[in-house]
Amino acid sequence: MKFAPSLICTATLLAMAHAHAAEPEQYLQRCAVLGDASARLGCYDALAKELEKAEQKVGVPAAASPEAANAVAAAMPSKPSPKVQAPATPISRMSQDWELNNDANRGVYAVHPFRDNYLLIANQSNSTNDRPYRGFVPDGYQAKHVELTYQLSFKAKVIEGIAGSPIDLWAAYTQQSFWQAYARKYSSPFRETNYQPEIMAVLPINKELGPVNLRFVSVGASHQSNGQGTTLSRSWNRAYVSFGVESGDLQVTTRVWKRLDNAKSDNDNLDITDFMGHGDVKVAYYNKGYEYSALVRRNFSTGHGALQVGVAVPVVTNLKAYIQGFTGYGQSLIDYNYAQKSLGAGVMLDF
Repeated sequence: MKFAPSLICTATLLAMAHAHAAEPEQYLQRCAVLGDASARLGCYDALAKELEKAEQKVGVPAAASPEAANAVAAAMPSKPSPKVQAPATPISRMSQDWELNNDANRGVYAVHPFRDNYLLIANQSNSTNDRPYRGFVPDGYQAKHVELTYQLSFKAKVIEGIAGSPIDLWAAYTQQSFWQAYARKYSSPFRETNYQPEIMAVLPINKELGPVNLRFVSVGASHQSNGQGTTLSRSWNRAYVSFGVESGDLQVTTRVWKRLDNAKSDNDNLDITDFMGHGDVKVAYYNKGYEYSALVRRNFSTGHGALQVGVAVPVVTNLKAYIQGFTGYGQSLIDYNYAQKSLGAGVMLDF
């Protein structure tokens, strides 16, 4: 039986379009191993939408005969089978984040979130630290207590299996900005931006210790700076050891650091560890897409520290409503020795 050239072309285009989307089993398996229920559902939804888009791009001509339509349908790969299910023991979220086993491995240069990625549309503080800016604003400047705050943070594995060992080398970058977006009288300046590149060697452990699992140990180094000069300059360099522990949907990540530039530093934050301490602990609990977190820092010698808590509620795939509370020192580098309380609301990206 012969078909019109346009129908043959249509069938060919359909096959080509789906050859891309597809490898459906590969993508389904990638979704199936996601340990977080909302992330897994979002992955399936995204795959279904891509397949639907591919089908809509190329359609069967309205005048096509039933035989031609059947031929075109035969050229299309079948949709993913609904029988593909998540493994009986899903890969944990921490294993996914750090690619701690073969099932979670995505190779080098695959981008992961590092710290939280969020936008606080309104971040209300009980007080503002205007003292550092007095010498730069002749008429004086009083920052608004409500500002827009956001953080971007991501990481990627750059070397896999260093020298044949199970240790991977990761690089990360975090940027946090405090924007006086509502201070239009002063042209809505950025009050403070902190930049933090870092690098870390991560050793997978995956060792059960009673009810918890020690997932990894890492050694890293970071530089954090606000990119300013003269009396506004704030920066420090640290080396740290980090441990990741997991128990079901509960994660605990602990860091202990050592400042590297104490002796030769001549900037304006020689005493930064008095307020920022020598380490931190982050606790996160995930439940059906909801996320509850707390970050604690404390210097037991000086009694200074900070507590940051957050609640994230799923809205759509990869996007959550987010509320963040903070109390203590060091919400930003310019405020490392300034105590304040703040409460903000916005959105969080979870990819």
